[in-house]
Amino acid sequence: MPSGSFAALRMTVLSLSLIACHHAPRYVREAIPGTLVEFDMVRVPGLPIMIGRTELLWDAYDAFMMSPAPQLATDAVARPSRPYGAPDYGWGHRGYPTISVAREAAEAFCVWLSTQTGKRYRLPTESEWAHVAALARGQLSVDSLAWHALNSGGRTHAAAAKRADALGLYDLFGNAAEWVTTSDGQRVTRGGSFRDAPGAVGPNARAVQDENWNERDPQIPKSRWWLSDGPFVGFRIVRELP
Repeated sequence: MPSGSFAALRMTVLSLSLIACHHAPRYVREAIPGTLVEFDMVRVPGLPIMIGRTELLWDAYDAFMMSPAPQLATDAVARPSRPYGAPDYGWGHRGYPTISVAREAAEAFCVWLSTQTGKRYRLPTESEWAHVAALARGQLSVDSLAWHALNSGGRTHAAAAKRADALGLYDLFGNAAEWVTTSDGQRVTRGGSFRDAPGAVGPNARAVQDENWNERDPQIPKSRWWLSDGPFVGFRIVRELP
């Protein structure tokens, strides 16, 4: 083949590849086998992960809580204990973010979901969350993106009731603060929540768990699954890509 023809063919293939990438689906619909639960994941530019389009909803967490207790060593993920009080505070359940869960419970859900699907799910690292937040912020106002202390009425709201951010995610800031994992093992949430002032939600919002988040739990030792006083705490999952 003449060199000019080869170069032209190469440019055509490259152009078709770029077009295919441009039109590749941005959102991927995932499902939990054996349930009717589905959820969307979003590709994260610059990282080999996808991230939940919304915070993890009760619809999915309920499937985890209600699944049969493990019988075999290969399915040794424990199930949440009975919570102290109503963990959703009566604000809403189906379609609402999972709240009042300890970080260990969020991590256990990810392990369970991985065993159900054969895919690797986990909590985002703090650096991954920060990368996503920087891409997501865009030019939209905090009011259009987030439930905060001045517009939330002191409670969480159904997922995706606010506008999507620049990555197509909902409620990355405000609504429920989101668990991340840290290199030093600190229990950290990012993004802020419905109880925080507008200026205290967003990419830089960060909180470290203290004893007040579980103050009313009467169990000794206190539950490793639930936060009796943490209705502002939820989580968002990521899936590792090959």
